[in-house]
Amino acid sequence: MTLTGWFLFFLVIQVIHFLGTWKLYIKAGRQAWEAAIPIYNAVILMKIINRPWWWVILLFIPIVNLLMFPVVWVETIRSFGRTSTVDSLLVILTLGLYIYYVNYALDVNYREDRDLNPKTAAGEWVSSIVFAIIAATIVHTYFMQPYTIPTSSLEKTLLVGDFLFVSKFHYGARMPMTTVALPMVHDTMPFIKTKSYLAEDDAAKYNTSWKNKTQFPYVRLPGFQKIKRNDIVVFSWPVDTVERFYQTPSRMIKKPIDKKSNYVKRCVGVPGDSLSIIDGYIFINGKQTELPDRAKPQYRFFVNTAGQSISRTTLVNRYNIKEFSKIGDGYDMFMTDKEAALLSKNPVVTGIVKQTMAKGNLDTSIFPQVAKFGWNRDNMGPIYIPEAGKTVAINRETLPFYKRIIETYENNTLSVNGDEIKINGQVVDSYTFKQNYYWMMGDNRHNSEDSRFWGFVPFDHVVGKPVFIWFSWDSNATGIMNKIRWERLFTTVGGNGKPVSYLPWFLGAMLLWRGVVFFRKRQKA
Repeated sequence: MTLTGWFLFFLVIQVIHFLGTWKLYIKAGRQAWEAAIPIYNAVILMKIINRPWWWVILLFIPIVNLLMFPVVWVETIRSFGRTSTVDSLLVILTLGLYIYYVNYALDVNYREDRDLNPKTAAGEWVSSIVFAIIAATIVHTYFMQPYTIPTSSLEKTLLVGDFLFVSKFHYGARMPMTTVALPMVHDTMPFIKTKSYLAEDDAAKYNTSWKNKTQFPYVRLPGFQKIKRNDIVVFSWPVDTVERFYQTPSRMIKKPIDKKSNYVKRCVGVPGDSLSIIDGYIFINGKQTELPDRAKPQYRFFVNTAGQSISRTTLVNRYNIKEFSKIGDGYDMFMTDKEAALLSKNPVVTGIVKQTMAKGNLDTSIFPQVAKFGWNRDNMGPIYIPEAGKTVAINRETLPFYKRIIETYENNTLSVNGDEIKINGQVVDSYTFKQNYYWMMGDNRHNSEDSRFWGFVPFDHVVGKPVFIWFSWDSNATGIMNKIRWERLFTTVGGNGKPVSYLPWFLGAMLLWRGVVFFRKRQKA
């Protein structure tokens, strides 16, 4: 829906509010016209129901307002004596329209000094839970979101089983775009495994450009940091059409941007870069990229041991190799160049071969899926990474790189007839980008589905920046104490050098706080 559409919808809501409450405003000692002025009427309503003015702000925060509107409806009828459980259920089940019945059909009196405290223990629990959910939703949506590492694409830097806090405010929080959704969950409701939001989807048209008429327009709050090259970034997977991961078969659907599956990768190319991959190594503007010391790119190797075995304990503890399998006369392993050099000195190893695809050895799954380029996961490019406001030539040669950007990410119509290319009905030979794009890759180069396969990540798909590992669980270890990776608890994601755990500091702060609380209570007693 466009901004104009939402504005008209807002005005309709204001008319509905005025018609359903103007008599109640009068009975509360206000003027009828005060129920008709947008925003002002909400401020006056907060005074009528004896609630703080800042509740008005919560009414305009997407997702949070879905929780706040029922609260305000209930508070409104209670301010006019309708305090029974039946009244509360009726006003919620009728989406607030029960207030019309109270406004026109009942002779109610305004209770200016009503007691705002819940009358029962159950009521107190409900009130506490509702506002706890509201507070958590605000934090989850605009400040910090928990995230779990599900795959090994960033192995050595982020491990499978790491639990992260992802900052929304570093790059600017993306406002929710899906109007009706369950708070604090992503695209699927837990346990019952059904869609957690209301939006249009069409399995028959999942490959076409898609616009949801009920969506809020894309808006992002200001951030205090730009995405830098080699930052680790959480983003909405641009080509996601999977209804639910790890389900077979899975229906193909179109998802709103903010309900696409979240991925975490390293941003190896920023807007304006020219990126190439040569023998598995990344080059930016012709120069091999320098990764931070915590980044440890690894590749697939065949390790020949002439049929002899190396124990798992030796591989994990001595060589720090965690992904491997026995095949033929040796092992299939994922490891860094440094680890491969160290392993080559093991007496049972007769040879190590890096499984790099040679230049010109075509892989048709590699972006932009054009056979004549002869690109593969280890040798591709150069590719220009689009920058907002920059213009590129558009022709039959360049169109495969930018077709999805033009049609899907920037919502244009595109048609091609021979050498003639039309955008929005106009013949063009160039295109100017509307937003920034990024190239995201996993450090586990030969075990990562990333931009090499599906191309650019638009800035409107960026979720946030991982900043903190608060827990880490190794499902392959034995024993609960061994499954917890204690050395990774309360460590930062960024920075240089070996990660340092701040767990002792956290526990010390908690003990200090408990001590302060204990002595304050004792002092009061």
